[in-house]
Amino acid sequence: MQTVETLNEGLKRAYTLTITAKDIDAKVDVELKRLAPQMKMPGFRPGKVPANLIRKMHGPALTQDAVNAAIQEGVQTLVAEKQLRPAMQPSVELEDGYDLGKDAVVKVELEVLPQVPAPAIDGLKLERLTVPVADEAVTEQLQKFADQQKKWDDAADDYVAAMGDLVTVDFVGKTADGVAFDGGTGTDMGVELGAGRLIPGFEDQLVGVKTGDDKVLNVTFPEEYQEKSLAGQPATFDITVKSVKTAGESNIDEDLAKSLGLESLEQLTGLLKGQIEQEHNGLTRTHMKRKLLDQLAEGHDFEVPPSMVEAEFNQIWQQLQHEATHEADPEAAMAEMEGERDDYRKIAERRVRLGLLLSEIGQANGVEVSNQEMQRLLAQAAQQYPAEQRQQFMQYVQSEPMAAAQLRAPLYEDKVVDFLFEKAEITDREATREELEAAIESEDGFASGTHVHDHDNHKPKKKAAAKKAKPASDDTAADETVTDEAQVSDAADEAKPAKKAPAKKKAAPVEAETAVTESSPVAAENAEGTEAADAPVKKPRAKKAPTKTEA
Repeated sequence: MQTVETLNEGLKRAYTLTITAKDIDAKVDVELKRLAPQMKMPGFRPGKVPANLIRKMHGPALTQDAVNAAIQEGVQTLVAEKQLRPAMQPSVELEDGYDLGKDAVVKVELEVLPQVPAPAIDGLKLERLTVPVADEAVTEQLQKFADQQKKWDDAADDYVAAMGDLVTVDFVGKTADGVAFDGGTGTDMGVELGAGRLIPGFEDQLVGVKTGDDKVLNVTFPEEYQEKSLAGQPATFDITVKSVKTAGESNIDEDLAKSLGLESLEQLTGLLKGQIEQEHNGLTRTHMKRKLLDQLAEGHDFEVPPSMVEAEFNQIWQQLQHEATHEADPEAAMAEMEGERDDYRKIAERRVRLGLLLSEIGQANGVEVSNQEMQRLLAQAAQQYPAEQRQQFMQYVQSEPMAAAQLRAPLYEDKVVDFLFEKAEITDREATREELEAAIESEDGFASGTHVHDHDNHKPKKKAAAKKAKPASDDTAADETVTDEAQVSDAADEAKPAKKAPAKKKAAPVEAETAVTESSPVAAENAEGTEAADAPVKKPRAKKAPTKTEA
């Protein structure tokens, strides 16, 4: 094989490989010898078919396979001999006009990883904001559990509903011209007055009703309502009151704990305190990690492969586009995104640079993910799939280095970060949860392209999926009271006018982690060479390495 370098500019490299017809034919001969003992053909004893006859019948297919194999070997040899460290899988292309039996001329283009300067990790200084668990916070959570478990007592027929009561209704929603709209009809829907789960005015107008009453409610759908034909439009709901119930006492006692399957109130209190403490620790880590990565970003600047930046940017952009479809005005959201395209590209570049830097730090200091940890990650990831597909998924990851690399990357990154925490000089300062959240919130800007995000502890807030008109509770309202009757009426949910959605923040790529670590396209194994993908005879091109799925 002859190799000619045609480009060496920055991180870009290009080569022309010439694989001689003689070399290709030699591979065909090897394959013929392997296949001959297995061949069966009428008129010949098994294994006695002449090689020239096999070549005549299967020569084109064998030659094509030989060309593909020669290209793969050629790219692997090139990477090894030139000591290349590909940033992504090389682009491999067979020159136009190739005919079987001739020399194969192959163009190979790739970007190599930069020489990352020795990371400066001495002198790192971080502040750790710690938040003690207040008794009031535990009591608040206990009260919410108690409210969720409260009982409802039937009121007298002449009882007038008040705030805090549960009113069960049948309803028919109509537009301003009196036409019932799709999804606006339901029965036996439980409405807790004052819970604030429905569109403005809906609950308030039920105050004062009695069992058996019929009433027309006049409301206006929120401007950001998911169903565009109803957004901002006036509507009416014809209501029939089926029942009115009053709330019984919601006590924080041993019975509450036992209703949740626990042995005692003390056990429930301990679990809630531990959960709150874990949340605080997560916020603390998020803040520290951001400050750490900011210091690393400020102290290191080096060229990064454009292909990796482009892949990272595309991932960010796809996520933004997905988020935009859930905005009240998707077109306006897309227009705003376009105006900030350069900022998001800077974010992508920063994430790639930080990923390369953390990879270098990890490799230089012996940070690694053990086989036991990898097996645990694999088992956890497999749980996302139906039982009958889990084994197939595990086999796929075990056979695909890049899939395994993507699975390993977040844990590797966290281990490198933990290593840096140990190296850093850390001072502790007690703070309230509000102060810690405000500190994190203040870092949500992206103009500088220096924002990072901890996946586990501070994921972006997302809007609920669009549904038909309904006065349903917020999807995020796990902490809010949910009545038994409201749960029973889930079948009618699709017919309810939705609560006004809260204002939505910018999409998550602003809050993203580093793009790559030990096991993504800049993985340690890449330092030893990248294996080319299968190459078809006509214009073969290696598969691109998949990018990290959630930054």
